[in-house]
Amino acid sequence: MVPPASFGSYYGKPIVKAPVWHHDIAAYLFTGGLAAGSSLLAAAGDLSGRPALGRAGRLAALGAVTASAYFLIHDLGRPARFHHMLRVAKPTSPMSVGTWVLTAFGPAAGVAAIAEGAPLLPERGVLGLVRRLLPPLGAAGQVGAALTAPALATYTAVLLSDTSTPSWHAAYEELPFVFAGSALASGAAVGLLAAPCDQAGPARRMAVCGAALELYGAHRVETTKGLLSEPYRTGRAGRLLRAGRALTAAGVAGALLGRRSRVASALSGLSLLAASLATRFGIFEGGMASAKDPKYVVVPQRERLQRRAESGDAGGS
Repeated sequence: MVPPASFGSYYGKPIVKAPVWHHDIAAYLFTGGLAAGSSLLAAAGDLSGRPALGRAGRLAALGAVTASAYFLIHDLGRPARFHHMLRVAKPTSPMSVGTWVLTAFGPAAGVAAIAEGAPLLPERGVLGLVRRLLPPLGAAGQVGAALTAPALATYTAVLLSDTSTPSWHAAYEELPFVFAGSALASGAAVGLLAAPCDQAGPARRMAVCGAALELYGAHRVETTKGLLSEPYRTGRAGRLLRAGRALTAAGVAGALLGRRSRVASALSGLSLLAASLATRFGIFEGGMASAKDPKYVVVPQRERLQRRAESGDAGGS
């Protein structure tokens, strides 16, 4: 009997170099999605005449995008490196596109959130003029933030799948669904936490839509990629993604069944936020694990070569 194949590499080094990213990037994935989802929640609140939702979404979007910028700059090591990335605009580079999306979203979300403080300013003098100018500027900023939010929510999925990391690259079709759904669910969580029950209707609908997208994408990532789905089912990534599914289901159930209870809505919001955090970290950990084990490079390569050989034989015959 031939013993099971052992997949190794020279000097015990991984075949594919793992990204040099740390958990700052995993946190960046979460906060960027939260900022995008919160901005969409604010837009939903404005369109449906629910001021508490709009206010909560705008303030959360500003806080989350500020945290997102911090995590990105901290991972880069020097703040000047973020500035240097703005010297060029390269449409074929997800990192370049994402940097510009973040740069456009941040000021728009900031103006929209600052405009919430206009009623606190005096009505006369220079501050009175500022009080009158802030609402239209805030409305314009909200529109800009909402328009760039979908790109902010999903460009990081393209960024991960554009790398040579095996399990990220294999899931290039599904990761945008996971990240878009996670962003919507976390934005909905803000509404469930901050808005009265009678104004949380759009947040509940966002939670259902986001959970459906996230669970669909995560299920396909974990089941349809053959060997490359394994890192998402095992180890730390598997535990995080299973926790994310359970928390998502609990959050949606609580949002729908406890729609008249302020406590139930708040608990559902916390559950959805924790679910989004666990999902983002789970996807991050799964990709990193696949880069460290040579079998996730060797076995898929051999399978692809075998399929090409079989296809060539079939075509020749």
